[in-house]
Amino acid sequence: MNLFEKIFSKIKKLYYYGNDNRMIQYLRKQGVLIGENVVIRHPMSSRIDLSRPSLIEIGDNVDINKDFQLLTHDWCSFVFRNVYHDFINSSGKVVIGNNVYIASNVTILKGVTIGNNVIIGAHSLVTKNIPSNSVAAGVPCRVICSLEDYYLKRKNAALDEAKEYVQSIRQRFGREPQLQEMSEEFIYFVNKKNLADYKDILPIQSQLDLGYHDWIENHKSLYDSFDEFLASIK
Repeated sequence: MNLFEKIFSKIKKLYYYGNDNRMIQYLRKQGVLIGENVVIRHPMSSRIDLSRPSLIEIGDNVDINKDFQLLTHDWCSFVFRNVYHDFINSSGKVVIGNNVYIASNVTILKGVTIGNNVIIGAHSLVTKNIPSNSVAAGVPCRVICSLEDYYLKRKNAALDEAKEYVQSIRQRFGREPQLQEMSEEFIYFVNKKNLADYKDILPIQSQLDLGYHDWIENHKSLYDSFDEFLASIK
């Protein structure tokens, strides 16, 4: 590759990897199978192996955080050829199912299938299949609990975390939290009756996405207003 080709290649990468929509379009053009509602949060720090695009499948509703790497092959023959004077090909399909969240700094190696409804923890190295409805993390990545168990654990801990956040704003800045700062904590004071007071200020629908309408119909907030929520935290 001459200097001009290198410069052009760099410019093309900067363009296509400038935002996730362009990156996803580029990956599809190369032959990667990608579903709908896929988010790649930091394209410039992501590396998806395009040497074998036909071996990559990414489902619907997948959220990929920064410093992501996906490999469909390795280069162990670099050593083999010098020791055994032989060459061995190496590749494997990578499948990411539907409704998957991949945290920051995750690497997925060749031959791995990640099921549906899965959370992959930060700094994980995924070397083996991860079953559906599970939470997995580690080096190497392994299942640490079911999705339901993790959901219940987070449900139990979340209110205390919201209160801690409110107190941190009071202590650090010497003021009451602003409504706009409660982009996740709205669940404690927004309900069907008062939704109109908050929906244009807080990202309620985007946070809930597909579950928005069910949540509005069924959710019962612990408090009837933002002020009541703050007053409960002493």
